[in-house]
Amino acid sequence: MSSQTQSRLTPEEYLALERRAETRSEYLNGELFAMSGASRRPNLITVNITAGLHAQLRQRPCEVYTSDMRLKVSPTGLYTYPDVVVVCETPQFEDAELDTLLNPTLIVAVLSRSTEDYDRGGKFEHYRRLDSLQEYLLVAQDRCHIVHYTREPAQTWRLSETTRFDDRLRLPSAGAELLVADMYAKVRFDAEPKPLSQKDTP
Repeated sequence: MSSQTQSRLTPEEYLALERRAETRSEYLNGELFAMSGASRRPNLITVNITAGLHAQLRQRPCEVYTSDMRLKVSPTGLYTYPDVVVVCETPQFEDAELDTLLNPTLIVAVLSRSTEDYDRGGKFEHYRRLDSLQEYLLVAQDRCHIVHYTREPAQTWRLSETTRFDDRLRLPSAGAELLVADMYAKVRFDAEPKPLSQKDTP
């Protein structure tokens, strides 16, 4: 993420601006960081994961949110927008707007070249401070590769990963599981559709 402004904002000023803005920004330590839009593959993966979780959890207490739901990491002050969030306790929000979640159970990040290092490192450091968080998924978009962190009773994190389409990813915090092939449905790694050339434009 890149800094959008040099002026320092309070969290209240950030929320007031963000709720009126046409584009989304993260916030940390008084600074805004503009977020770019996602391309075809991460969009497909995000929708696949959201749909799979929603289908399994719609009759259960858990709720599934898309990247429009803002998340606040209260211990560090980070405001951000995960690709997919599941909350399996009573959802807690920062204020009456109900647009800033405080207690995620599961977070999914679909990786991009520009954010991969941050999602794996600095952002996960923030997320680990959330007492409610039990699982964190890092999903590659350019190959079949999923890293799965699960919180252990001693507040340590167990790492597992898969590169197999026929694996089933068990998510115990939500009582759900996802077939890896379904997570990558319609995603092609070898090629992307070519954009229209000028002469092909209707």
